[in-house]
Amino acid sequence: MTRYDITLRIAYEYDQPVVSARHALRMSPRHIPDRQRVIASHIELDPRPDARDTRLDFFGNSVLSAAYASPHRQLEVSLHARVQRLLPVPVLNMTPDPAGLARELRNCRVLGPDSPLHYLSDSPRVKADPRFERLAREVTGPAMSVVDVIEAIGLALKARMTFDPEATDAETSPLEALENGRGVCQDYSHIMIACLRAIGIPAGYVSGFLRTVPPPGMPRLEGSDAMHAWVRGWAGAETGWYEYDPTNGTAVGLDHIVVAYGRDYADVAPVKGVSRHAGEQQGSHSVDVVPAE
Repeated sequence: MTRYDITLRIAYEYDQPVVSARHALRMSPRHIPDRQRVIASHIELDPRPDARDTRLDFFGNSVLSAAYASPHRQLEVSLHARVQRLLPVPVLNMTPDPAGLARELRNCRVLGPDSPLHYLSDSPRVKADPRFERLAREVTGPAMSVVDVIEAIGLALKARMTFDPEATDAETSPLEALENGRGVCQDYSHIMIACLRAIGIPAGYVSGFLRTVPPPGMPRLEGSDAMHAWVRGWAGAETGWYEYDPTNGTAVGLDHIVVAYGRDYADVAPVKGVSRHAGEQQGSHSVDVVPAE
């Protein structure tokens, strides 16, 4: 069990005043029974919005809606949270092979937010392409369990890709990032999701935070200076969702704090919305995740 204090700041500066705006913020850590407990969480906006409310979206993520009707040249969003991460339950690798999973999915009739059926086909940022299936087939075999398949694809991407914050942006497609062999956690996750779906394994996107202070003697994990992203794959009804971090080539553990679940980044972007203004805008993003005293 570990407690973390989390601070996130996202700031925008506009060349010309924003006349009006509406934003949807998905940045509050998510409560997950037996895994993650949110002790405190608060989002501040400067300037204060003219209206704000909080709701849950279809996938159960907390969404803060903020509306502005007054002109402003800057916007700063700050999250302050304390989260308790519980020891993950060890996964007994009794998951089916891909053929067994396919039979199980054919009999699935559940359509709730956590249903694997929502994560099998194309989503806004992840589109099918034969190159994803080819990569997945190269590093997996039909006799492997689904958990082994998930880990094999994640390790293959870790070996094949180079972490490069300058190589891509939020709009880069998974195929472009794969072909260039460079990217950030969003790219690694989108590519892995595409590979898993290509061979019939439901896969989704997880946004969250990664511990920024490594344990003694351990290297600092890449991606820990910003919001992080990883993948969850459906490993069958007995095991459920299995989460894997392809950027760092590891199963998700106590250092990963979940914010939101979705099909891809489009479902969980920390800030989405529309604004009326002329000219350009500049943004900055900083995260601090440290063990609580």
